Amino acid sequence: MIEVKHLTKRYGSHTAVSDLSFAIGKGQIYGFLGPNGAGKSTTMNIMTGCLAASSGQVTIGGYDIFEEGGLAKRLIGYLPEQPPLYLDRTPREYLRFVGRAKGIGERDLPGQIERVMAVTQTADVADRLIKHLSKGYRQRVGIAQAILADPEIVILDEPTVGLDPKQIIEIRDLIQTLGQNHTVILSSHILSEVQAVCQTVLIISKGRLVACDTPDNLERLFAGSATVQITAEAGREQVDRLLSAIPSVSQWEITEAGDGRCSAQLTGQPQDGEDICRSVFLAFSDARLPLLRLNMAKASLEDIFLELTGDGQGDAADEPSQFPRQDGAEQEVEQT
Repeated sequence: MIEVKHLTKRYGSHTAVSDLSFAIGKGQIYGFLGPNGAGKSTTMNIMTGCLAASSGQVTIGGYDIFEEGGLAKRLIGYLPEQPPLYLDRTPREYLRFVGRAKGIGERDLPGQIERVMAVTQTADVADRLIKHLSKGYRQRVGIAQAILADPEIVILDEPTVGLDPKQIIEIRDLIQTLGQNHTVILSSHILSEVQAVCQTVLIISKGRLVACDTPDNLERLFAGSATVQITAEAGREQVDRLLSAIPSVSQWEITEAGDGRCSAQLTGQPQDGEDICRSVFLAFSDARLPLLRLNMAKASLEDIFLELTGDGQGDAADEPSQFPRQDGAEQEVEQT
């Protein structure tokens, strides 16, 4: 559906995107993550034909965005971080203007407008001035213009920024609805949002792709040393003796909890595919010492994000003022 090959964008001496390559298939919701200045907005602006590249290639449905921009852009609906709204028009007027700009015929335009307003639930404010609408409704109108003409690909740059929790949930539900009939690319700083709605996550850092996989696979891949917490009906010496005999446990810290109980936090690496929790459970079971608590801390998407992007800061501004393959490897709104 989308192929990005060796894409590079420079602003003078600053490289915002560096030899970036990835592929996006049809019919999924993709999360596009990266710290501020990582190159996300630059990449999306190039993919949508809003910005030229220094070098590289982007094809949309087989069309080169630089050589066949008119054909490629027909396949894309785009919502920038700042929705391109005309505040002194009503949503219906604005959508009529956008539909004409997209080349929708006058006969089909009213039906298209009614369709996108129904999908985005903006019909009840269709004839109110956009400047009188809340941030949530403005975002909905912005999404409505992106899906006019029923594009195969919908690209949303920070669609929930500045919204309250209720509005975020509403927009998240809308994105999931769009994902049933479109390929959706979602850029967001809200990692829980990406984890909730995206089937595949791409993480970019300093203009390079550092990961591309499902959230679950990324969690497994970057789990690293497992951290396990236990509470047992046992003395300190007993717990210490049992843990020292488990090959997969490398270090531990024991705290006496009183009433003949001890708690411990331990770390280690699985040996020969053996699950650490299973090894600990069997060791205490064989010793007939009850385990009252046994749980493993999983690596969250936030942990993975921080590990892959270093300190979480980009190289510099993404533009002047403005997850698993490594570095460049190719991969397949409420009224006020």
